Amino acid sequence: MKKAVVLLILMISINLSAQSSFKYDVDVIQSLYGKTKTDLVKECMGLSDTENVAFQKVYDDYETERKVLGEKKIEIINDYGTNYSTLTDSKADELIKATLKNNLDYEKLYNKTYTKAKKAIGAINAAKFIQLEVYLQTTVRVEIQDSIPFIGELDKTKVN
Repeated sequence: MKKAVVLLILMISINLSAQSSFKYDVDVIQSLYGKTKTDLVKECMGLSDTENVAFQKVYDDYETERKVLGEKKIEIINDYGTNYSTLTDSKADELIKATLKNNLDYEKLYNKTYTKAKKAIGAINAAKFIQLEVYLQTTVRVEIQDSIPFIGELDKTKVN
């Protein structure tokens, strides 16, 4: 019974966060730093007005693609939550492959964005953005990871 309650709570929390991975990311960042992501990026980047204009298109393009990857990440988490109690080797394989692909897609996006940002605002500022973005995404990943159980973890809570 305890396992069922914990799994139900897990599913509700995952489904609520799946409604918008962008909103979830923003909420995590806002709760941790007390600022919107846009304000945090602007503050940390410290770009001149001219650099900011050049960077804005790169940033907007990045955010558009990042949101798609974030939605995929939440879909994978929801799939995990849906299949947690009946997880098979085949489903575990599917889920981890999807997760690894999503992680690689984030890395590709960082690389593409760095190349564009370097042309727009120079290598140091582009590196600063990627460093900040990786930090923020890592923070969001930690928050998500803390909210979902490891495979088999809920089985350990069963009373025999």
